[in-house]
Amino acid sequence: MDILTSMIIIAYAFVPLFKVSIAADSIGLSQSISNGNTLVSQGGTFELGFFTKSNKSYLGIWYKNIRIQKVVWVANRVNPINGSNATLTLNSTGNLVLSQNGSVVWYTTPQKQAHNPVAVLLDTGNLVLRNEGESNPEDYLWQSFDYPSDTLLPGMKLGRNLRLGLDWTLTTWKSPDDPSPGDVSEGLVLHNYPEFYTMKGTEKFFRYGPWNGIEISGIPGSPSTTILDFTFVTNNDEIYYTYSFNNNSVISILVLNQTSTVRYVWDDQDQNWRIYTLDPKDFCDTYGLCGAYGNCMITQLPVCQCFNGFSPKSPQAWISSDWSQGCVRNKPLSCNDTYTDDGFVKFEGLKVPDTTYTWLNESMGLEECRVKCLNNCSCMAYTNSNISGAGSGCVMWFGDLIDMRQFQEGGEDLYVRMSASDIVNNEELEDRSKKNTRSIVAATIVSICGVLLLCIYFIWRIRKKIAVRSQRQLNDLDLPLFDLPTVAAATNDFSMNKKIGEGGFGPVYRGKLLDGREIAVKRLSSLSKQGMTEFINEVKLIVKLQHRNLVKLLGCCIHGQELMLIYEYMANSSLDSFIFADTKGKVLEWPQRFNIICGIARGLVYLHQDSRLRIIHRDLKASNVLLDDSLNPKISDFGMAKTFGGDQTEGNTNRVVGTYGYMAPEYAVDGLFSVKSDVFSFGILLLEVISGRRNRAYYHMDDNLNLVGYAWTLWKEDRPLDLIDIKIGNSCDVSEVLRCIHVSLLCVQQYPEDRPTMASVILMLGSEMELVEPKMPGSISRNVSMETYVRSCSTNEITITLLEAR
Repeated sequence: MDILTSMIIIAYAFVPLFKVSIAADSIGLSQSISNGNTLVSQGGTFELGFFTKSNKSYLGIWYKNIRIQKVVWVANRVNPINGSNATLTLNSTGNLVLSQNGSVVWYTTPQKQAHNPVAVLLDTGNLVLRNEGESNPEDYLWQSFDYPSDTLLPGMKLGRNLRLGLDWTLTTWKSPDDPSPGDVSEGLVLHNYPEFYTMKGTEKFFRYGPWNGIEISGIPGSPSTTILDFTFVTNNDEIYYTYSFNNNSVISILVLNQTSTVRYVWDDQDQNWRIYTLDPKDFCDTYGLCGAYGNCMITQLPVCQCFNGFSPKSPQAWISSDWSQGCVRNKPLSCNDTYTDDGFVKFEGLKVPDTTYTWLNESMGLEECRVKCLNNCSCMAYTNSNISGAGSGCVMWFGDLIDMRQFQEGGEDLYVRMSASDIVNNEELEDRSKKNTRSIVAATIVSICGVLLLCIYFIWRIRKKIAVRSQRQLNDLDLPLFDLPTVAAATNDFSMNKKIGEGGFGPVYRGKLLDGREIAVKRLSSLSKQGMTEFINEVKLIVKLQHRNLVKLLGCCIHGQELMLIYEYMANSSLDSFIFADTKGKVLEWPQRFNIICGIARGLVYLHQDSRLRIIHRDLKASNVLLDDSLNPKISDFGMAKTFGGDQTEGNTNRVVGTYGYMAPEYAVDGLFSVKSDVFSFGILLLEVISGRRNRAYYHMDDNLNLVGYAWTLWKEDRPLDLIDIKIGNSCDVSEVLRCIHVSLLCVQQYPEDRPTMASVILMLGSEMELVEPKMPGSISRNVSMETYVRSCSTNEITITLLEAR
């Protein structure tokens, strides 16, 4: 036992047996907090107390008023407490001591002498020890910000304190239920040209690149913005990176997990954490993927390419996508006494190589840097260390150049040492490329003009034919046709103050006809990916559908390229405007929500089995359920719907349409759709109505769980009532809500054959029949296979219209 530990234990023994438990932001000498008591920062932002994981207790800090708790700092990561009788005390020597049954579990080691010390939890999330009356951070005796866990808060430093020998490094939790340090860490490595790494054990996993005067060079786009303010500081005392949000109301954390570093932002409206940034971003961020002198180009196949003047060291391995051996020079360097046979080729837009073997001079200019590098046979490349302004400083690389990638935007210039003949070849290639480019551009312009003229002519012919055919189809439907002047007058010429929404089809306007009827006008946007086919499809479907829970189509309008659908007006807009909003959400108490759930179910039963044709909606979501003035639900937007005749029950498509977050896995990935696809979407919608949360967000930070995964976790832990929206807590029928949660999990099961039909859903919702135990849901996290096929979709409310089924 060392002297310091002995002193702490002795001092602790003399603390009076009566300890004062407080609920303020600080504790003084001989005061303490125990399990069940907490410190709350002065502004009410952060809370310090005890939490439990896997039946073990830890002292930690978390945001006070965020219901999805994320512990941002843990004191006793390596020494958990068994039981709940631990105490945190500020003892007579000025140390914070965490103890259990007289044994020290964890303690602080102040850097300075304490006199009248106090421990304070600040609104930054920093737990500090300071002498009473001293608030300057330079005078802190100790602070939790010097000992990060897996989370970097705004204002925290990531780097190194050279004067005190402190490493400000993030380390993952070993697992979501084990805060002890994992094997993945992130921090600063002090090369001559320092840079940040994510390490898995002792292996480099991801390299951020050095600071280049503007940004962290390996992640272009990292400089300060109107939202984020990044700072990099280097001096004799410390080297670190930190960030802050320019808007103080924004709550953000940067969390290191086993595979990535994620910056989350708290969405106060939706009450969940949203991803703001994610590193590594793609395959090319894999450390050393392409080996020496290999350049990773994410837009190429294969992604690894050798620089001009280099070839794969092992062509056979290269062909089989093993690029680890990298590239070698086609011609060796001469490096003779006069150095006249070597030179440099400039490569642009790069992530500069690993800086392990570098030399740095921050005052040397680029030309002097070139000469110095040329005169050293071991120098393989050079560039400016600071690219701001005209550029300044000199950094030189020795040995092989490792871990480079090509950026489409941003990146840096790198001057790579080459033999004289390779330099000539590169210059000839550039000249030939410029001449070829000029010739190609001229020929291309002429060709494009001709093709455009032909295209315009054919498009005109095709559109004319489509318009005639479409008009004939609409006439056959015996549907009221409105002329453009009538619709324009009803909507005040489509004025902005009449606009009530925007969908994949286009804008929606509220209007009033001369006979007093209120209408909703859905106007096809010229930018919409939906066209005449979807327009006719929706008209043909809805005109024949009559059900109290389906929106009523009053007519349509076709005037040249103008395509409009005229619906009955729904006074309360869409369901999503209620359940995801704090104020309007309080209007929908549980009885109203249950009525909406049953109404949607009845509408789907009509579509699936009671209408003339079996209809699969394919885009059921909260924004496509409208509410009338009595809050009765009506399913809308049938532009994506598919019809079946006879005994057909399922289909397949190469053009998957719908909304990410609501799509059944077999449909999103393989293009297979059936009535069970709509059942899956209904299950998602049911969970959203119960919880007041969107499916797209994360509800468990370490497992990346979406709403389905979160609900499944609560179900398996026998805590399903934790899912209930706090806005309806006092109005809900617990048994009814439990049955709805049970039904929702049956609807979102992985395999279609396990899901009930909508007719069975109505029976289950309206009776007390015993329900089978649900199986694993189809998608419990955002890291699902279907995500790899989505080309341009990142939120729950983006409609997918170009997603190739595999």
